[in-house]
Amino acid sequence: MIQLDLNNPEFQSNLLSLDKPEAWAVLKTLRLLQSMTWAQRQSSKGLRWELIQSRQGPDGQRLHSMRISRSCRAVAWRDGPWLRFLSLHPDHDSAYGS
Repeated sequence: MIQLDLNNPEFQSNLLSLDKPEAWAVLKTLRLLQSMTWAQRQSSKGLRWELIQSRQGPDGQRLHSMRISRSCRAVAWRDGPWLRFLSLHPDHDSAYGS
C-alpha cells in the first residue's frame, strides 16, 4: 500500500487555501491513493502520473505530476513506500514550471 506524506509546508499551504469543494475533491483522491498499491497507481489512467523533466525535488529526486482533482494537479515523488507531496497546483501548467 502507498503511504502518503502530506507534511511539506508548501503542500499544506496549497491545500488549506483551496475552497471547500476543491479541498474535498483532493482529500477524496488522497484517500483513494492511500488504498492503492504502487502497481495500481502506475496503471491508473485517471491520475495521469507524469514525470516532470524541468524540475527536481529538494534532494534531486525525480518529481512527478498527477491529476488530483478535476482542476488541480499535485507534484510528488516516490521514496520507498512513501508518496511525498511537494505542492498542489490549481493551474495545471504551474506544476511543470521551475
